[in-house]
Amino acid sequence: MAGLPGSGKSTVAEQLARQWGIAVVSVDPLESAILRAGIDDDQPTGLAAYLVAETIADAVLRAGQSIIVDAVNAVAPARDQWVMLGDRIGVEVRFIETFCSDAAVHRQRLEERRRDLAHLAEPTWHAVEQSLDEYDAWSGLAGARPRLTLDTMAPLPELVEHASAFLRS
Repeated sequence: MAGLPGSGKSTVAEQLARQWGIAVVSVDPLESAILRAGIDDDQPTGLAAYLVAETIADAVLRAGQSIIVDAVNAVAPARDQWVMLGDRIGVEVRFIETFCSDAAVHRQRLEERRRDLAHLAEPTWHAVEQSLDEYDAWSGLAGARPRLTLDTMAPLPELVEHASAFLRS
């Protein structure tokens, strides 16, 4: 999964996980746990969380199971990390990218969400707007992999059906 904070990727990921009976590894709770352990927030905890997620994903995939990784994946190196993992293990990697075409709705979702991540502050709308400016085009290794883009203004059942059809294809 890829997409800006508040774009709906976790919601879609959770529904797909239920439907397919697979695990979701989400980077944000991992980063919160790293901070809870006492690592200073001026350290690269985001990078650490991606590396922990990769380690978990590696173990799950080596056990013959599928997995959904829920992360912003805003930059090419983050996306390519998953491609290289899949290549090492010999599994196909597919990307589902979420976005919300209505900025007002996206902002409202972000400002109304309440996650139980005590050590990780919710991003502000301003931070999301800055992230959009820094969001890499799909290139590199990930740019050559199958990718479905979902506008989360559509109803959730429709989004999950499109994502499931993409995963089955």
